[in-house]
Amino acid sequence: MSVSEQQLTGRLYGVGLGPGDPSLMTVRAVEVIAEADVIAYHSARHGRSIARSIAAEHLRADHIEEALIYPVTTESTDHPGGYRGALDEFYETAAARLAVHLDAGRTVAVISEGDPLFYGSYQHMHKRLAHRYPTEVIPGVTSISAAAARLGKPLAEADEVLTILPGTLPEEELTARLTSTDTAVVMKLGRTFPTVRRAMERAGRLPEAHYVERATMSGERTERLADIDAETVPYFSVSVVPSRIADLPPAGTATAEAEATAEAETTATTPATATATATASATAGEPSGPAEVDSSPHPGEVVVVGTGPAGPLWLTPESRGALAAAEDLVGYTTYLDRVPLRPGQRRHASDNKVESERAELALDLARRGRRVAVVSGGDPGIFAMATAVLEVASQDPYRAIPVRVLPGVTAANAAAARAGAPLGHDYAVISLSDRLKPWEVIAERLHAAAGADLVLALYNPGSRSRTWQVGKTRELLLEHRAPDTPVILARDIGGPEESVRTVRLADLDPTQVDMRTLLIIGSSQTQAVRRDNGTEVVWTPRRYPEG
Repeated sequence: MSVSEQQLTGRLYGVGLGPGDPSLMTVRAVEVIAEADVIAYHSARHGRSIARSIAAEHLRADHIEEALIYPVTTESTDHPGGYRGALDEFYETAAARLAVHLDAGRTVAVISEGDPLFYGSYQHMHKRLAHRYPTEVIPGVTSISAAAARLGKPLAEADEVLTILPGTLPEEELTARLTSTDTAVVMKLGRTFPTVRRAMERAGRLPEAHYVERATMSGERTERLADIDAETVPYFSVSVVPSRIADLPPAGTATAEAEATAEAETTATTPATATATATASATAGEPSGPAEVDSSPHPGEVVVVGTGPAGPLWLTPESRGALAAAEDLVGYTTYLDRVPLRPGQRRHASDNKVESERAELALDLARRGRRVAVVSGGDPGIFAMATAVLEVASQDPYRAIPVRVLPGVTAANAAAARAGAPLGHDYAVISLSDRLKPWEVIAERLHAAAGADLVLALYNPGSRSRTWQVGKTRELLLEHRAPDTPVILARDIGGPEESVRTVRLADLDPTQVDMRTLLIIGSSQTQAVRRDNGTEVVWTPRRYPEG
């Protein structure tokens, strides 16, 4: 653009006015409005503009006003492009109207409530004009900041993750995101309120949720979300799930120390429980000792959570939310280490051979009103902690304690995905560990599954104390399978030492297998194919030959 063109071209401003109270406009916003030749603002068909009402005292009689009136808001339209087509045509027309002023050398200020680039109408003008004219965006106080201020509740603290969601999302999507985040704000309520409320309830966040309507404006209202009548909710309202950490008493205060004492561990009833208790107290940094009956305002429960084969990328949103909501985490140390530390949570770490004692500790904590997450690797229902918890929970005095099991990505599925699709047809899952069942039972099941030509996913194939089972398994399977049957050795899937190799069954070397390895043995139909890019994929066809 030449100097002469710059002199003739007007300047475009996107001006954030804040959440509604004119006194929350920034000094820069007031300056720009005073300098502008043209003031543009969006409104619905009724012509009333919230943005104009906020800036009204700063408007002059000689300002040129451009009211950009939406052809539709929530109603239907007969536009050939539908609702989106009608809006796109409107934005193009509105941008063209403003371009006439800019081309004439006039300064144009498009005013917007809140912040112009945060769900603001101005952004549609920005993307159509900013590349053509000198442009400046003036940020404004957002409605979520105003809502938090009016509630007097922090949105997020420390490492908490704040998620901002439009209420127009589908209920399932809202539920998943509310479940997995630490804190949240849901915008654009109005007609979406019933969906948002259901999603809050399904995600278990309704007791924490607050409602703020017209923050800083006339008619402002703040209440618990659960108490709101859906028929009274306008578009300019938000739901806030504030910081959990902020509600904790400050460290070092008398209140915090009193709660720490009240939250001490259960009295040990067995040597293994005593070990778990002592370890837990040390991990939490608090003294061990007998507990008083907890006075929690909510009923206790135990949620058994599967973390998948490795770190956070394998967690489902539901599991992530359960771990965040828990007051106590119980589990094998290796699995607890996968869960981020959160202020106010207590960790009860123990050895991997005390499953029943861990389950009893978790249920004892829940019996006293604690929200407990039992942390398990993979899927908790597959060779993991769900069975141990349910076995203890089926006995007195734990029968009345709620227990939920949340699924996780199990090692077999993770390993299969890395290799290709070896579990594409029928398969069997067998543990080679003879610690809880005799080898004779394992051998009988291997014979049966191999005789039925099932793909096999073999868990716990070997350890420092079990070195011969893989060799015996290879011998047994060669009675049923060809020597060149593909065998996948998947080790530390999702972890820093991940490796996936495919070998022939006849070449399976037991010394290359440990407890961090999962074996997948193909059926007679399983294929191992090297593709053009040099990678080898293993897959089992979904069709089985007749006869």
